[in-house]
Amino acid sequence: MGRAGVPIISVTHGGDQRHNDGGRQAMARGARWAVGTTAVLLVLGAGGYAVADAYDVAPGRLTLASPPPTPAPFPTADVAPAPDVAAVLGELDPQAPLPSGEAVAALAATAVADPRLGSSTTVVVTDVLTGQVIADVGGRQPQEPASTTKILTAAAATEVLGPDATLTTSVVQAAPGTIVLVGGGDMMLAAGAGDPAAVNGRAGLADLAAQVAQALTAAGVTQVTLGLDDTLFTGPSWNPGWAPDHNRYVAPISALAIDIGHTSDHPYSVRQPDPALEAARQLARALGERGVAVVGDPVRMTAPEGATRLGAVESASMREIVRLTVQESENTIAEVLGRLVAIATGEAASFEGATRAVVGTVAGLGLDTTGTVIADCSGLAAGSRIPADLLVDVLVLAGSPAHPELLPVVDDLAVGGWTGTLLDRFGQGPARGLVRAKTGSLPGVTSLAGTVLTQGGRLLAFAVMADATGAVGQDRPRAAIDELVTRLAAVPPAAAG
Repeated sequence: MGRAGVPIISVTHGGDQRHNDGGRQAMARGARWAVGTTAVLLVLGAGGYAVADAYDVAPGRLTLASPPPTPAPFPTADVAPAPDVAAVLGELDPQAPLPSGEAVAALAATAVADPRLGSSTTVVVTDVLTGQVIADVGGRQPQEPASTTKILTAAAATEVLGPDATLTTSVVQAAPGTIVLVGGGDMMLAAGAGDPAAVNGRAGLADLAAQVAQALTAAGVTQVTLGLDDTLFTGPSWNPGWAPDHNRYVAPISALAIDIGHTSDHPYSVRQPDPALEAARQLARALGERGVAVVGDPVRMTAPEGATRLGAVESASMREIVRLTVQESENTIAEVLGRLVAIATGEAASFEGATRAVVGTVAGLGLDTTGTVIADCSGLAAGSRIPADLLVDVLVLAGSPAHPELLPVVDDLAVGGWTGTLLDRFGQGPARGLVRAKTGSLPGVTSLAGTVLTQGGRLLAFAVMADATGAVGQDRPRAAIDELVTRLAAVPPAAAG
């Protein structure tokens, strides 16, 4: 059972248990938010927090908009206890009744007409087991997706990179007296020792420095120059669609960084202007503390092929990295994932190459990507367009027993009332613990895509995309979407016969 007795359903394929402590990590982050609300307001001000909320990086509900009207009461349905976290997709009863198509269509139509969602809303609802589309209102119309873009990025990364891959940060000897720090894509390094229980901070620069210092001092070397090879990624590190003040929500994309480029422990601290160079400077300090003096400042250079490796540290697994990205809507790491997909598929490791690679990989799964254009891999930049039915198609495919490799795309989404950006949503009513979804928020844009288990036992994939909500903040549109999804959980079954 979940927090405070809230039931949680997790979808896996027969006998294949794919769970670890990612939920606890996300819950811990949520707890830090709950404790640190006052600090957030003191540092950013109420307006700053509202901006963070609007950009889908804060789980809170602060807004400058007028309070929403009191919603209609939720349907009075008994909340059947959901299976504990060990439930498997194969145990979802194919004989469980499909929800009433008329009822679902009416709910979708009501949502599209809801003034809280503005003038441009699309809704798609599909049964995961059969792929039967139950409701489709404008599902082929490309919409501004905001952070639901990360569903495509997560699917592409899971498909191409696999769940067990890790990212290596190493130091090699380029020449006598010259060593080079080589970035392998890990922007979640710890400045100190690595933490085997963490995702952000699994690999530590202090551990790397200890390895390197041991190798050098054993060879009688106590003084070196330090190079930095961050050539894994190419092109600009800052997307032209990002505003300068977005540096509270995303870092310049680099081949390595400490703590996703944060300049302090505050979750919305500004990011380092050059995260890779800052990591190299930290390594130099750590080497000095271990008896190896670094002469001068680190300088960029390309490590020679075949250079002797002096030390290396490994990131968390790709499964864990993708989970953190979708649960916490981590923009920087989504961009890193896109570039890694680009490298794996032969594209340039740039913004342009990453977006091509992500959409191309999704198309390669046999899905229709017509009309899909993404400006980045996180959804932070304006200008992306994704049809709601593509998001649903990805979720249905990921939940299919024919594609067990994609299961994490569904299984690792934030859980309503429990983790990540859904921490404070769906905490009550028949959908509690039964919604797994990716949020999407930009000014004027609110979206949600994921799965919900009905009270009748059917797993439904859904996407709701509203990209013309106006300057009303996020509370009102989110309330409208949450009402729709809650009612989907309680929708009556289709009439027999």
